[in-house]
Amino acid sequence: MGGSERKGTSTMGTMFIDGIHQLGTLEFWKTLLDSFEGLGPVAPILLAMVESIFPPLPLIAIVALNVAAHGGLLGFVYSWVGVAAGGTVVFLFWRRVVKRFFWKLASRSEKLKKAQQWVSHVDTATLFMLAVLPFTPTAFLHLAFGISDFDEKRYLLTLLVGKAVMVAMMALFAAEPGVPYPRHRHLGRDVLGEQEALQKARSELTKMRST
Repeated sequence: MGGSERKGTSTMGTMFIDGIHQLGTLEFWKTLLDSFEGLGPVAPILLAMVESIFPPLPLIAIVALNVAAHGGLLGFVYSWVGVAAGGTVVFLFWRRVVKRFFWKLASRSEKLKKAQQWVSHVDTATLFMLAVLPFTPTAFLHLAFGISDFDEKRYLLTLLVGKAVMVAMMALFAAEPGVPYPRHRHLGRDVLGEQEALQKARSELTKMRST
């Protein structure tokens, strides 16, 4: 009995880990949202929004998928709206939930205190540049500014403008010269293929290091 219980627990643990791994793949979210294709712009907006809530998803690939499926202009608009909405939700979670109701408990963390102190040295221009850079850890920005005393409206406005510039650059990068809009859907499959190849390469490299 004990062996069966341990085996069952191990199986459940493996299934849980596999499920978490699937959540981190772009193909999972694309397949899920493809089932809601009839909802129009809701699906591409949600796909971009999920990236703000689940940072491991590659934003450049999401923008490329939206551009491929909806064309340059709509792909940009849907991606920007999703990124802006997701960022706003995460920021307001830290500002209006964590800071307001749980700050006495959260303030015990030295990392959160350091993040709060870091924000005190950041001005609007620096925040804008950080928002434009595609490799900036946006989740950290939402956290740091959310628990700080930085003006809420100024942060959100700077974030919206900065992310608009960033997504526009990504959309231009994703667009192939000489191809009329709307774009062909094969680019979305190519992006997914590149992401899968990259994940396989990382796995092989990890195996080589462990041996």
